[in-house]
Amino acid sequence: MGEVSKVAIIGTGLVGRGWAIVFARAGCQVALYDGQAGAASEARRIIETSLQDLKASGLIGEPEAVLARITPVATLAEALQGAVYAQESVFEKVDVKRRIFSEIDAVIGSQTRVGSSSSGIPASAFTEHVACRARCLVAHPVNPPYLAPIVELVPAPWTEPETVSAVRTLMEAVGQEPVQMTREAEGFLLNRLQAVLLMEAWRLVEAGLASAEDIDRTVKYGLGLRWSFMGPFETIDLNAPGGIADYARRLGPLYQSIAASTTEHEVWDEALIARVEAERRALLPAEQLAERMVWRDRRLMALAQHKRNVEESAR
Repeated sequence: MGEVSKVAIIGTGLVGRGWAIVFARAGCQVALYDGQAGAASEARRIIETSLQDLKASGLIGEPEAVLARITPVATLAEALQGAVYAQESVFEKVDVKRRIFSEIDAVIGSQTRVGSSSSGIPASAFTEHVACRARCLVAHPVNPPYLAPIVELVPAPWTEPETVSAVRTLMEAVGQEPVQMTREAEGFLLNRLQAVLLMEAWRLVEAGLASAEDIDRTVKYGLGLRWSFMGPFETIDLNAPGGIADYARRLGPLYQSIAASTTEHEVWDEALIARVEAERRALLPAEQLAERMVWRDRRLMALAQHKRNVEESAR
């Protein structure tokens, strides 16, 4: 970023810590605030470890310089003072978010914009009552945001267009990849897309058509390879000689037939959940989940480094 700007992180759990890295890595001064005593200082200590991992993967140069931009603060007012932007990442419950936005509204500056990391609750559910509501929107990341750069920007009905454009510009400036919805819809973009795949994955297991492991392998060694650098429309555009229209005319009837055969959406009942859980625990014991999460993040770091190298060589 050209000039150093201050950003407030409100809520210092897993998502909030990830956001702190995003902004500090880009040169922002970051104020960490959490309503739980000591949580912000503990978050900074955890961030220090994450920064060392990023350095080892070649994704940042000097972790000490990044960490020096991150400061725990004792009050919400101190966090917001002089901040151009605030990222709220508190617990995903409407009453909790309504309460924190009331607290934000009481001390926010006239120019500060606020994004919520809400993964499913629309901003209209927790910002209607505040005076600063025109400067509020959802800015939902994928976790961890410093490795998965997508950010869903979802305005409430009263969010000013200037708020959306300003937050989009900020996200681009700090290295994220914002996508924008024109209005609120349940699940936003990412989870609506993910929901379709997940519903079908559970359905295939329930019908006894494939194991959970083989469904994972289908994405891991098939769909996921292309989706790591192309979206679904670009994928099919390149999968037929005449491009996307050719693909749609060739395979549209097949997809329409599949869709027609899966109109019923069964609830994931306890028996089905137990079945898939048993498959997963046979492959990965519960006590190894945390270790595997670290493995996942390091794989994402390697992928991020690879994509950066490809993009730089293409310039």
